Amino acid sequence: MNELFLLGHIRDIGSCSRAELARLSGLSKPTVSLALANLERAGLIREAGQRTGVPGRSALLYEVRAEAGYVLGLHVGHQYLRVAVSDMTGQVRARSQLRGTARGTSSRVAELVELADSTCAQAGIGRAEVTQTVLGSPGVYDPRRNAISLAEGMAGWGRPSALAQLRDAFGNDLVIENDVDAATLAEREHGVGLDTSTFVFVWIGTGIGMGLVIRGNLHRGAHGVAGEIGYMPLLDAGTLESGGSATAVVRAARQAGLRGPVSARRVFEAAAAGDERAAGVVAIEAQLIARAVCTVVTVVDPDLVVLGGGIGQAPGFAAAVAAELPRLAPAVPEVRVSALGTGAVVDGCLAAGNELAWQRLTATLL
Repeated sequence: MNELFLLGHIRDIGSCSRAELARLSGLSKPTVSLALANLERAGLIREAGQRTGVPGRSALLYEVRAEAGYVLGLHVGHQYLRVAVSDMTGQVRARSQLRGTARGTSSRVAELVELADSTCAQAGIGRAEVTQTVLGSPGVYDPRRNAISLAEGMAGWGRPSALAQLRDAFGNDLVIENDVDAATLAEREHGVGLDTSTFVFVWIGTGIGMGLVIRGNLHRGAHGVAGEIGYMPLLDAGTLESGGSATAVVRAARQAGLRGPVSARRVFEAAAAGDERAAGVVAIEAQLIARAVCTVVTVVDPDLVVLGGGIGQAPGFAAAVAAELPRLAPAVPEVRVSALGTGAVVDGCLAAGNELAWQRLTATLL
């Protein structure tokens, strides 16, 4: 227990000396010395040089051994596959992506394995050296079926055989994380949610989803579907996702009279350039998302709403949503745009994987 206690201090504050650890922990210096020797023998920490420039004898410093293990983060999206590898300090060693061409489960898993192997090679390791793998995917893990549920739009991905193929490729310790929940974890660790204990992350793009952080912890709900606001029914029939996703924006733009190749990005660009038809589509989209946010406010009452995804991060969209809230919501949270890019889901998988990897590595100490 002393070893775990001191390892936690070293992880939290970085390089530190025996004397500092004794002072922080309240343990005696001989006890600290013994625990540090055991941690070093276990390969979890290492000497990090000496502190200089201070009065007295220079102190020997200890730090986490980065190579104690590695985390593999995977993201399977509707269009792209993204992979990253980090060490035990959280430092990203390599990352890569490709536009997927697979039409079926087997070919999609094969593409993911190939990308994972090449990314590990970039990081200078073999995939066998990975301590923990976390996959961010649309949908949620359903333990009753041992399959990924609610993964519409990805043919065959919800069948039990798909998860079986993933575990055959990446091991039985593979953890499945909802993609928006993973992005929310990244926002909590590295983004604008870093200093906020209760916030929601709303992803608006090909699909619509939400992650909830309540008092610093990601809230998944009893069945893992907390935040699946894309299923929220609308008064005029349909769901929030069918009415507010990128596909819906394109459909509304065409109905409004926009011609030529139409994409959600083009609609927002046209609105910013002064096209009244596009501006009307964007205004309706902002009203729709503001109503969904209002519903969340009445249940969760967050301090902050973070908007991500292609639509959520479109220039001016957060301001348009924020402008709608005062007339709808009983309390108005701050609305901000995500500070993270397309690697948010992978970064969240790395954050979750790092904690799981440490649990596995330190289990031998107990």
